[in-house]
Amino acid sequence: MKKSILCFGEVLWDAFGEQKVAGGATMNVAFHLAQQGAQAAFASRVGTDASGKKLIEFLKDNRLYSDLIQTSDKLPTCEVTVQLDEDQQATYIIPQPVSWDNIKLKPELTKCAKDATVIVFGSLVCREAKSRDTLLNLLDETKALKIFDVNLRAPHYTLSTIQNLAARADVVKMNEEEANLLISTKNGDLKDKITEFRKKYHVQTICVTRGDNGAIVWHDHEFYEHPGFTVDVVDTVGAGDAFLATFIVGLLNKLPMPQVLERACAIGAFVASNRGANPLYVEGVMELMVK
Repeated sequence: MKKSILCFGEVLWDAFGEQKVAGGATMNVAFHLAQQGAQAAFASRVGTDASGKKLIEFLKDNRLYSDLIQTSDKLPTCEVTVQLDEDQQATYIIPQPVSWDNIKLKPELTKCAKDATVIVFGSLVCREAKSRDTLLNLLDETKALKIFDVNLRAPHYTLSTIQNLAARADVVKMNEEEANLLISTKNGDLKDKITEFRKKYHVQTICVTRGDNGAIVWHDHEFYEHPGFTVDVVDTVGAGDAFLATFIVGLLNKLPMPQVLERACAIGAFVASNRGANPLYVEGVMELMVK
């Protein structure tokens, strides 16, 4: 698959107590895209501190480092505290400001956006004006397929920013909780919410993940659903990001949507059965993907 994908967003350390694991929603998407053979470029910013240097090592080891990774000697590398509830669902304590709040518009980044087939972005990186303005400039410059990963992390978003990003997107992915927050309808039916969202923002494809209940997609004027896979959940960090990466690969390879959805749910479940957002794939999950 010779298609270039630009992923723009945060890179950070997820701290599970004393254990730290490389993460960040858009970086996770890029990581899983690379594992699946996609040509993914990742743009972000890290500090010049020890944490930033270790993140650069991680990115180099995983073929995600380039001149699109900026450095800052004024803002620190981000370290997020991850808290898991009894169901291993994650909540996050995210410091502000950090290095990826100040991603600057540079010629190499603009060129990459112009050359890309797909650009993937999220909402968290838009909490500060500098990175938000950089992203909006890139979206104005590119003709790529624009994929918006809604990742609401209170209090790090505003409704106006979410609306602005959704209005510029071709594909929107969110989870069920986010759909319930963003879309108000007279009843609680998820299909009605998706239909309402489509009418408002005119996006091509809408995907809503439902945790261990799989996902539902509106695409080409039809709904598709998958019930998900049963696994022993270790934590849910990054499961949605892995799902999105697999979904993107399926779209670019023009696979039938039921197959795209099955593969995405399989990878999401696999990640939920491992610690952290970016486990390496094993033979069993790849077999499940190619059913």
